[in-house]
Amino acid sequence: MNEGGSRIRRRVAVRKRNRPSLESIFASPTAADLQPGDEEDDEEEMMAGSRRKKTAEVQPVENNDSEEDMFGDYDSFAENSFLAHVDDLEQYMQLPEHRKHASDLATDDLCSESDKHNKLSVTTIDNFTELKMDEHTTNESRQEDVCIEPEPDLLYDIPSSQVLYFENLHNSSNDLGDQSTKERDCNSSSHKTVNEELPQNSIEQHQQTDDSSSKVRTSSEENRRKSLKEHLKSAMTGNAKAQTPIFSKTKQLKETLLSEEINVAKKTIESSSDDLGPFYSLPSKVRDLYVQFKGIGKLYEWQHTCLTLNSVQERKNLIYSLPTSGGKTLVAEILMLQELLCRRRDVLMILPYVAIVQEKISGLSSFGIELGFFVEEYAGSKGKFPPIKRREKKSLYIATIEKGHSLVNSLIETGRIGSLGLVVVDELHMIGEGSRGAILEMTLAKVLYTSKTTQIIGMSATLNNVEDLQEFLQAEYYTSQFRPVELKEYLKINDAIYEVDSKAENGMTFSRLLNYKYSDTLKKMDPDHLVALVTEVIPSYSCLVFCPTKKNCENVAEMICKFLSKEYLKHREEEKHEVIKNLKNVSSGNLCPVLKRTIPFGVAYHHSGLTSDERKLLEEAYSTGVLCLFTCTSTLAAGVNLPARRVILRAPYVAKEFLKRNQYKQMIGRAGRAGIDSFGESILILQEKDKQQVLELISRPLENCYSHLVQEFTKGIQTLFLSLIGLKIATNLDDIYHFMNGTFFGVQQKILLKEKSLWEITVESLRYLTEKGLLQKDTTDKSEEEFQHSFHITKLGRASFKGTIDLAYCDVLYRDLKKGLEGLVLESLLHLIYLTTPYDMASQCDPDWMIYFRQFSQLSPAEQNVAALLGVSENFIGKKASGQAIKKKVDKDTVNRLYLSFVLYALLKETNIWSVSEKFNMPRGYIQSLLTGAATFSSCVLHFCEGRAKQLYNAGYKSLTHLANANPEVLIRTIDHLSRRQAKQIVSSAKMLLHEKAEALQEEVEELLRLPSDFPGIASSTEKA
Repeated sequence: MNEGGSRIRRRVAVRKRNRPSLESIFASPTAADLQPGDEEDDEEEMMAGSRRKKTAEVQPVENNDSEEDMFGDYDSFAENSFLAHVDDLEQYMQLPEHRKHASDLATDDLCSESDKHNKLSVTTIDNFTELKMDEHTTNESRQEDVCIEPEPDLLYDIPSSQVLYFENLHNSSNDLGDQSTKERDCNSSSHKTVNEELPQNSIEQHQQTDDSSSKVRTSSEENRRKSLKEHLKSAMTGNAKAQTPIFSKTKQLKETLLSEEINVAKKTIESSSDDLGPFYSLPSKVRDLYVQFKGIGKLYEWQHTCLTLNSVQERKNLIYSLPTSGGKTLVAEILMLQELLCRRRDVLMILPYVAIVQEKISGLSSFGIELGFFVEEYAGSKGKFPPIKRREKKSLYIATIEKGHSLVNSLIETGRIGSLGLVVVDELHMIGEGSRGAILEMTLAKVLYTSKTTQIIGMSATLNNVEDLQEFLQAEYYTSQFRPVELKEYLKINDAIYEVDSKAENGMTFSRLLNYKYSDTLKKMDPDHLVALVTEVIPSYSCLVFCPTKKNCENVAEMICKFLSKEYLKHREEEKHEVIKNLKNVSSGNLCPVLKRTIPFGVAYHHSGLTSDERKLLEEAYSTGVLCLFTCTSTLAAGVNLPARRVILRAPYVAKEFLKRNQYKQMIGRAGRAGIDSFGESILILQEKDKQQVLELISRPLENCYSHLVQEFTKGIQTLFLSLIGLKIATNLDDIYHFMNGTFFGVQQKILLKEKSLWEITVESLRYLTEKGLLQKDTTDKSEEEFQHSFHITKLGRASFKGTIDLAYCDVLYRDLKKGLEGLVLESLLHLIYLTTPYDMASQCDPDWMIYFRQFSQLSPAEQNVAALLGVSENFIGKKASGQAIKKKVDKDTVNRLYLSFVLYALLKETNIWSVSEKFNMPRGYIQSLLTGAATFSSCVLHFCEGRAKQLYNAGYKSLTHLANANPEVLIRTIDHLSRRQAKQIVSSAKMLLHEKAEALQEEVEELLRLPSDFPGIASSTEKA
């Protein structure tokens, strides 16, 4: 390249979100850049270079999805900050031989991301540095002028602090006239696979540029430019005050390769081609992540067939059904990733239980971090309504049935339901199970009615009447009997074991007799031969024993351990001690005595009486083989995935009810672990009296799913109508009837409705809601036809709908809150806790009256006032405890709810679940469920009450201080439906809270100003005295 005449114009293109590293900005000059000098200069240069190298090392990129960082990896003003590097640079520039390089260093290549600690991604080939020669311009001093022009999309994508820095730097360069800078090559390193694909000629061209530019020298500019430090400091501090766009700094390895493959996948999905791209329309990185995180290297044949179905390619709704452990979830995950990465739309996954939601969150979060999408939990008290609207990244919402319904409602209300590209429902058969099934049906019906572009995928292992579900969801159906591990079903009657055989005359054939020597003591303790059955597989293989009740789980675990040999104690002994140690750590030093005895043998019980922390630890120990036997209830079958070599059903009962075919299939489906076992076994233990029922159980088809929308009156059809009108999905009788025809209930109306028609049920339900004060007919509607009459939601109706309150309790809650407002006891938190205690848990509560009386007698006067206000007297509790007859009628639900309030109040004061569990003789798992339920219900109550809070806020009362200084008479005139007594109560409560806050702050001030008692001066004077 001709040094004398050419002016090189560089265009730098930086990939989105890639930020220049400090080493690239302040790279020390190469050996070719430095002129030979005396030994002292060389020595100074080496020292300065080594100092710069030390301070300019970039820390590894953190995984951070908060998107709150404005200055990227160097936002600190401390000694290792960005400006500290500038200080080092300026010291370096003070050296006589090196001042002339200041300009070069300031405008060093901003595209360079190479660092031995940070392997960031390279730009795409199209974005590589373009060198353009301008043959008509020469420079008398034979210098090369470098002009950096960031492309428009560059300035849009990087943080504004960097943009301002570019502009200041560019202006400074213009002011300097003919100042020159050396040409540097744009080095960026990423994954080896990308580097290997770069064209050889591009690399050679950059190397030639670097070789020629290394010979360029710059003239002195000491009096012609401002300090670089001042430029940067003014840019960064000035810009920090401005509103800046927020950008994620999550793993900057994101990758040209991934971006290119996503673009290819987008084009593939949009085209009609059968070519699915690297991995089912997804980047090959997804396949690599499945190998890395889940050990899945290849899909089953049925999974490939399902993913390549025409209906799936055309984004039609789909229902698919396979036996448990067949790999259903993987198909759903791939479809979800297609929606998130390729179609760039949000996804909702609905799961039946909180534990499964948490398990799925844990499994998919790593995919979200690597592939650039958010994974958000909607379970218990977690979840934001409406969800945060993302500009760039998309969200995967993983929700329970109830939270999924609330999420869909919030998206419809804000007009964002179209942003939901896919809804996945696991355990679709639950649509036929009580109130939860009704809520699931409402959710899916609303999605179908309001968004024609949202795809619905449903999956289950136990579906029978699929045609009805197909009609409801307008879906295609795929099924397969594939199971990765063969399942052998057995029945045990006395000492004999029979294999289930559908071809045999009575459905079973004799297999073998149990060969195990039983002592007389063992026969009495273990009449069902459980010890013999479990010792055939443990400890080498795992085993699950399903028991009818929670207490039976604990008893069976202890009984088995009593008869196991001492050899079992030696199996993975140290790891079992570690499990016990971890259980103590999560329980504040406490340990269940049953687990203390059983875990050394590798045995534990698993039911809802455990806390969530205990459950997680035990499940992890079982999954890794440290524990080899679980005695559990039927909920484990529908919960987290814990397969076993052998599954034993202790009896054909769940609690006192005989086993259903669906439940039986769920339980035995846990037998056989893919990739570990060659087969799985299930053994159902039965008595002679149950033999005929069991034979019918194993031979009959699965139970049909039936809609519970009308059967669950308050949680079903009434709640649906209230939300339809509240969300303005359908506001008149005709539209509501049309909506009902499209529900699962509408599909099954001929089967389910015998006496009344769907039209009559619709009219009756609307009339009931109107009479209850939740709906009103629109008086402005002049239509004479009844079916065209419009309805609108009342304030009570809107509060119930917003708070997702069961309509059976909404008027009770309103009455309780209104009563509380008139006489809220603020001297104690008991009254507030009572108001947030869930009604449904209170109705199922059975108090221990002696404990109730003991707790009642320990109440303070203020707490006794709360009980008196609720109508519960100590005399009543005393009579119940002593078993005396009671003439005075007291509301049972109120009494039970107050008892649960005592439990929560004790938990608030003691914060230790174990001590509260012991005090009230309740399972610690139940207390934790009560706490979670109270947290969820308090959130509902908050939304229920938001109407009044918003009224006050809109009227100008925006803080506690405003309310404390308000005039009650003005409040009455300003706020609708506010009585004088209520207004005075609001003002006095606000004054009291404000006074308490002021006192607390005053105490804090006094504490801060008080001289510490252990102050050295005071201590020494005391000693002298």
